[in-house]
Amino acid sequence: MSIIEELFSVKGKVALFTGGAGVLAGAIARGLGKAGARIVLTDIAPLEERVQELRQQDIEVHAYRMDVLDKTDIERVAEQVKREVGAVHILLNAAGGNMPEASTSPERSFFDLPLEALQKVVNLNLFGGAILPAQVFARQMLENEGGGVIINFSSMSAFKPLTRVLGYSAAKAAVSNFTQWLAVHIAQEYSPKVRVNAIAPGFFLTKQNRYLLLDESGNLTPRGQAIIAHTPMGRFGEPDDLIGTIVWLASPASAFVTGAVIPIDGGFSAFAGV
Repeated sequence: MSIIEELFSVKGKVALFTGGAGVLAGAIARGLGKAGARIVLTDIAPLEERVQELRQQDIEVHAYRMDVLDKTDIERVAEQVKREVGAVHILLNAAGGNMPEASTSPERSFFDLPLEALQKVVNLNLFGGAILPAQVFARQMLENEGGGVIINFSSMSAFKPLTRVLGYSAAKAAVSNFTQWLAVHIAQEYSPKVRVNAIAPGFFLTKQNRYLLLDESGNLTPRGQAIIAHTPMGRFGEPDDLIGTIVWLASPASAFVTGAVIPIDGGFSAFAGV
């Protein structure tokens, strides 16, 4: 094994995804799986299609229905995975998303945003998307001889709050803050062998944001045009663009990295607009 292969090795590691039915999670699972990781997908959405897709590529994959907003359910799945697959080494908190009701629009002003929608978006992205799974799986990782890695999913909106998406921006800013807090807490109070980092993807077309970026004909909306104009690389991200950074964060190559939030954004966060 070369030094590069050794540094970036995830071979044999159990990598568990929340929000495993998502497009970005699917691409990352494929990348980690091809690198030799044992993939565990969890979601409340159907996972059969994703599992079949990965198995057709000779990737070991297991699937469990799990509600990230129900800690008891997370604990149940964690014990089942430990028993049936093995101890989790890598937790990828990919559960999250937005909803139109928690975003302003010509039809819905800030003053009319329903509390229930805002709470739902914050609960999903912060509590279900980061805190509750970390409570369960970080405890298990402390029992692993080699520790473990937690990778949260933040967003560009955590760096600079984006217009319209009030609930999502607030939640993702909290995810970034929680990532740093947990990294310090775990290292100081328990073990530096459990690392906590996050990625902050730029603009990737997903089911959650497609309505904001493309019109019904598939053309860029004014918002989509503004994003491309402020992305130095001049395009939206492709799901596979996330794989390299994830492999780095999940592997020994980043052994001294914890509490970091890594932008993967085509230069969006570095561009002042002039």
